[in-house]
Amino acid sequence: MTLSTKLFDYDLPEELIAQYPAARRDASRMLVLDRESGECEIRPFRDIVDFLEPGDGMIFNDTRVMSARMYGMKNGAPEAAKIEILLIAALDETRRSWNALVKPGKRVRPGTRIKLLDKNGKLNIHNDWLEISDKCDDGSYVIRFDSTENDRLQELYGHMPLPPYIRRGDETEDGERYQTIFAREKGAVAAPTAGLHFSPEILETLKDKGVLQAAVTLHVGPGTFRPVSADKVSGHKMHTESFSLSQETAHMINRIHTAGHKILAVGTTTVRTLESCVKNGKVAARDGSTDIFLYPPYEPRAVDMLLTNFHLPKSTLLMLVSTFAEREMVLNAYEIAKKAQMRFYSYGDCMLLK
Repeated sequence: MTLSTKLFDYDLPEELIAQYPAARRDASRMLVLDRESGECEIRPFRDIVDFLEPGDGMIFNDTRVMSARMYGMKNGAPEAAKIEILLIAALDETRRSWNALVKPGKRVRPGTRIKLLDKNGKLNIHNDWLEISDKCDDGSYVIRFDSTENDRLQELYGHMPLPPYIRRGDETEDGERYQTIFAREKGAVAAPTAGLHFSPEILETLKDKGVLQAAVTLHVGPGTFRPVSADKVSGHKMHTESFSLSQETAHMINRIHTAGHKILAVGTTTVRTLESCVKNGKVAARDGSTDIFLYPPYEPRAVDMLLTNFHLPKSTLLMLVSTFAEREMVLNAYEIAKKAQMRFYSYGDCMLLK
């Protein structure tokens, strides 16, 4: 089957793009889509506990978002060009050299020196610099900090890398709210947003009900926001992200399925991890990277239910969601969400495909 990218397009009013999180993590709304009938209902998110039974499993992504966006002045001169740096991945154990996106790229070249700006936009007093080392074939750069104290640099100069559709700078609140309560393993430049809705109280309620919980790690990269520009879905080159699935979690998932219970994946990143690890009908522990691209008519093999936010038009994430239910059902659910004035994207509401 050759799918046109246009089949995954839809219109979204700008005012439905959430610019701030809900007052409470678990105060969002949840559109529940019955994958067999196509019927939809909108429930409070806390009702998610009603859709899981004792013995079911919930798998979430425990990646932690880095303070990955930094700003600096070319050559450290106040009147020089302001440069934005988005750290993507460390290239050595000292975390001194990084792969990064740099804007505006036309202002820099290998050898360019940049003095970092503090969080108030002032040239730093600690004499902290970075240098552009090289330009990569994909348009990203290799940068190198003068200091090896990367945690200190991120604390002093780093900003939460809010997505481009959140049209404001990061604020103090984002330091907490753009992290899930599961966040443990630092390495992402975007949050696994389906997990943002969970509160400790909901996790405790699920635990008391007998729902098993475990984590995978997938470090979300900037490619997650890139729309599919190819006319045909199959023509898109998928980005690569590093992940880890432990032996313990793999065994738990296999035991749950053997017992006839269901696995709920919290977010598309969890789905990508688990579907990258299916072997002979079971999931196998694995550390590595994945460029798996899931779109119809693929059918998930490791996951039975999906909790996810609403995604951008023509995005690989919307295509992944459409492997859980017919594309027409998913887009119809989006229309219902729009009419109900639900909030879209990272800080928005969510949907459960059951």
